[in-house]
Amino acid sequence: MKRVKAACIQQTLVFLQKEDCGLSKASILETNRRELEHYKQTMDRTRTRYQIVSEEEQEDGSIIVRVRKQYNDKADVSEYFA
Repeated sequence: MKRVKAACIQQTLVFLQKEDCGLSKASILETNRRELEHYKQTMDRTRTRYQIVSEEEQEDGSIIVRVRKQYNDKADVSEYFA
């Protein structure tokens, strides 16, 4: 029999707006920051364990986020979030 002892997923997410949206770079960056904050709040609200590995703002106003998060609530993931 096989059991999952620990599991997590690592994602690289890009928060960006369409190039033809007509917003300034500062507005695009602010919109992306709000979207990222909403994403974090959603994970908090659903009680998903996660860890932001890196968060990088790009010159075009996009934000690249690397996040490690709990895959499911059945396995012990404490070794990933030490």
